[in-house]
Amino acid sequence: MTLKVKSAAAILSSRSFLSIMLILGLVIAGGSGVYRAATTHSALPLQINVLSNRADLISGGDALVQIAIPTGVSPASVKVTLGGNDITKEFAVRPNALYEGLVTGLVNGANVLKATASGAGSASITITNHPNGGPIFSGPQIQPWPCIAGATDAQCNQPVTYQFMYVDVLTNQFQTYDPNNPPTPGTVATTTTDQGDTVPFIVRVETGAQDRGQYSIAVLFDPTQGWQPWAPQKAWNGKTYVTGGTGCGEHHGETSPPSVLDNDALGRGFMVWSTALDHNTQNCNLVVQAESLMMAKEHIVETYGPIRYTIGSGCSGGSIYQQQAANDYPGIFDGILPNCSFTDSWSTGVEVGDCRLMVDYFDNPNKWGTGIAWTSTQEAAVEGEPGPNICESWINVYGFDEGGNPREVTSGPGLYDVEDFQSCNVPAAEAYDPQTNPKGIRCDLADYMIDELGARPQDGFANRPADNVGVQYGLNALLSGAITPAQFVDLNVKAGSRDIDYNPVPERTPADPPAIPIAYRGGLFNEGNNMIIPILDLRGHDVEEIHTDYHSYEMRARLDRSHGNHDNQVIWTGPAPLAGDTTFASMVAGSFSSPFASQALTVMDDWLAAIEADKTSASLAQKVVNDKPATAHDACFDGVGNEITDQTVCQALYPFYAEPRIAAGEPFSGDILKCQLKALDMADYFPIVFTDAEWAQLQQTFPTGVCDYSKPSVGQQPTIPWMSYAAGPGGKPLGAAPVSAPLK
Repeated sequence: MTLKVKSAAAILSSRSFLSIMLILGLVIAGGSGVYRAATTHSALPLQINVLSNRADLISGGDALVQIAIPTGVSPASVKVTLGGNDITKEFAVRPNALYEGLVTGLVNGANVLKATASGAGSASITITNHPNGGPIFSGPQIQPWPCIAGATDAQCNQPVTYQFMYVDVLTNQFQTYDPNNPPTPGTVATTTTDQGDTVPFIVRVETGAQDRGQYSIAVLFDPTQGWQPWAPQKAWNGKTYVTGGTGCGEHHGETSPPSVLDNDALGRGFMVWSTALDHNTQNCNLVVQAESLMMAKEHIVETYGPIRYTIGSGCSGGSIYQQQAANDYPGIFDGILPNCSFTDSWSTGVEVGDCRLMVDYFDNPNKWGTGIAWTSTQEAAVEGEPGPNICESWINVYGFDEGGNPREVTSGPGLYDVEDFQSCNVPAAEAYDPQTNPKGIRCDLADYMIDELGARPQDGFANRPADNVGVQYGLNALLSGAITPAQFVDLNVKAGSRDIDYNPVPERTPADPPAIPIAYRGGLFNEGNNMIIPILDLRGHDVEEIHTDYHSYEMRARLDRSHGNHDNQVIWTGPAPLAGDTTFASMVAGSFSSPFASQALTVMDDWLAAIEADKTSASLAQKVVNDKPATAHDACFDGVGNEITDQTVCQALYPFYAEPRIAAGEPFSGDILKCQLKALDMADYFPIVFTDAEWAQLQQTFPTGVCDYSKPSVGQQPTIPWMSYAAGPGGKPLGAAPVSAPLK
């Protein structure tokens, strides 16, 4: 894959050594490659560099700005204006030797920033500011949206608060720290960062609100010292680590972020942060997730200073937000550590929907006529797993009693709502009911993303991007001889589908055509085509419940399809479900994070540091491969910390399987939203023979044909990075970032 890269001067919105090489020049607040490489003097004409983010994606009324001054020009001669007002006093040559200032007082909309210098001419850039409460590119905001207590307005804004914590030297646990009344000397533990600095293990946790959701930022902090973005405290290593929540839900309203008190990462010197809107259980809208993450990174740069690189982490739903953002909004992360991973929420929803149909059928094969007996082995063959427990787990353990009924005011993983799983926080009086409140709020993921997917003209509900028209459930099992023709026919005749209100119906329900290309180009179905950053997938071996191993390899199949290889993805497998291998020693005693993840963080950090140090002209994709450390390779572990080097043994110990749609013949990439159809043909089933009656039933069930998986999905296309929905459903790519321009 060849990337076309703009010059550093043209990519003003990021300092990440990864982000500056992003596809199409689309970058966000990132690391320090451009930032730290800049100097007060430059051979270039006078330039204005907006450091905290793209100049058109600024929020909250402020922006960190650097002015690159030509060699030989005195900084004292520089004059800076904002909207015609002199703000030169906000700028100076800082301790980092750069001429910088924090520009405040930006109004919502366009703000013209100009700089002049004696003998160096003038330059200007337009900074487009957005409200701290959003939105920026996500489009109209989800309603209703009640705020947490203490909010000062309907956008959930409230004053920033700070709390200090310390690690107790005896318990290795965090305790509250009062700077005005510090604990007894010798009580506070020390930590040595990965930069070799030994400091008291005191952490400051900042909590604030952005984009109608809370954020938290934790970092080693000496309360007796100050902190400026151009003069951060030495304990911070310049790197950030993001924690994410689990699940997948459609919560309406402000919530709290996942915990940031990870003393492994903090002890190394990482800043650990998170947002409530990256907690997948609370907010499964990938566009709003990315927006909140981008805004938080901007705030970090403006408040704390340049970011070298950012690493994502999290399990289950915590893997989803990472992999979606890495593909849909590249540059938010420089490397990711998905654990117990899924490719995305929507692909998972298709699996859940198919499992719902399979469990309904196997639990009641007589629903639409006399049924046929099935063994558990045959059920498993149809579902693509070693046993029928995976689909049962989705339905029973996780409460999929009613699936995606939009009348429910509770919701959960995937496309569909879940009874008794996770409240979507809609008052009963405002909730949808087809009889009593047909215009009410529908608690399902499609309607939670209606501003991206658009509305159906017939009822105003969100367009649905997936269907099962033409899907031959159990096809692979039939062709292998695991099930009989009679079973195959009976299953497909009775599988049916669910209507727009998630009521069971005997016919197959088609997708709404406008939603299919939107889902692909917007990355709802993660095609992986923009995922070129390092990925270290932590797989706790699991073939018993929903977090099955195949999801990691499904992502791999998409990478192979999109790039011709998966050189940037490493999979580690350990025996403990979810956790992997729990015997790795943590870098810091008493770590709150998984030891498996702790070891992975070390490898990812080494990988990104090597890329950061690579000053060759190679593309980012090439650097990811060229600078991959020897420790970053596929591996499996035995449960006591030992790596098993024989991959044949690994495959035997930790096999992976599939899911119902793949068992129906879909490619292992598992991302066909609506299959292209072909006519029923007896020859396709050879040597299977159907009776005349069975063939007639198949013809009636598939009147328009069956899936032709030799062809791509209807509407299938690569994900377009950095889609904006500010102008309405369907979205448009942001395009190139604004740049500094000389004034004539």
